[in-house]
Amino acid sequence: MNDRLIRAAKREKVDRTPVWFMRQAGRFLPEYRELRKKHSILDLCRVPELAAKAAMTAVRALPGLDGAIIFSDILSILEPMGIEIAFVEAEGPKIRNPVASLADAEKLRPVEPERDLPGPLGGLTILRREVAGRAAVIGFAGAPFTLASYLIEGGASKDYRRTKALMSTPAWPVLMKKLADAVTAHLNAQIRAGAQIVQLFDSWAGALSAGDYVRHVQPWSRAILQGVTGAPTIHFSTGTSGFLEHIRDAGGDAIGVDWRPNLAEAWRRIGDRAVQGNLDPVALFDPREVLLQKVDAVLEAAGGRAGHIFNLGHGVLPETPIDNVLAVIERVHR
Repeated sequence: MNDRLIRAAKREKVDRTPVWFMRQAGRFLPEYRELRKKHSILDLCRVPELAAKAAMTAVRALPGLDGAIIFSDILSILEPMGIEIAFVEAEGPKIRNPVASLADAEKLRPVEPERDLPGPLGGLTILRREVAGRAAVIGFAGAPFTLASYLIEGGASKDYRRTKALMSTPAWPVLMKKLADAVTAHLNAQIRAGAQIVQLFDSWAGALSAGDYVRHVQPWSRAILQGVTGAPTIHFSTGTSGFLEHIRDAGGDAIGVDWRPNLAEAWRRIGDRAVQGNLDPVALFDPREVLLQKVDAVLEAAGGRAGHIFNLGHGVLPETPIDNVLAVIERVHR
């Protein structure tokens, strides 16, 4: 049984550094692209068999992975709450009924995962059976701030102006409580469905000041990470080098580190937790020799300490050469 990823998250000794990649099932894989010709993103998220099939494209194309993450989207949890979502080609997700007031936040419905989210939950059960101990099965969800930013902005944003404005209003704690409750329930349901480790994605937390993060975001992420039971947790964020200590204090067995800081320095600040990271995703486009030097630099910074999970600082980019990804897996394990 390959339990390296789980053991590393618990800071236990492993025979080789575990490695997986965020967005490892994506557009850089030919098998995934073929799947997308027949099915929409929403189809892949809603149908258990398709969610598992999409996840398995990475397991088959990248032998040696220590983690198999279910295919889903962090915004899937918003639909049963009453939010209408459209995925627009080349533009990303669009929220058709954004949250702009206390009344909007109060209208959001609670989530019952087994009833409302059969796609990722059923997909996890299938995926657990498919990988059969070859890799740890990973579940995930978006953190309240990142989900709220999409809900309020209506999609992706460069400045998060509306989101930051709403933080100081009575709508904010109502919205965050509803999101935190839904995410906690969803992650625990994923563990019951077969996830052996779960990751909380706070992809846009780096848009905040340290003070705003502590006052308006950290308590809700902490509530989730304290409320998840039965599996280790990874707390991922980007652009948060300036307040890594606050990310750590929000919780998580392992703390994700993006590519900006030196891993050894980041780990010193994080302290006695496992650490995930932190190769720049763009490095996968480098000539092989240069790429492997960068991989070695990350491993050298980790220093062979128990608790290092090798990953990128963010997700695999489209058009990434598959051979380079395979070379990274081989190098890390060797």
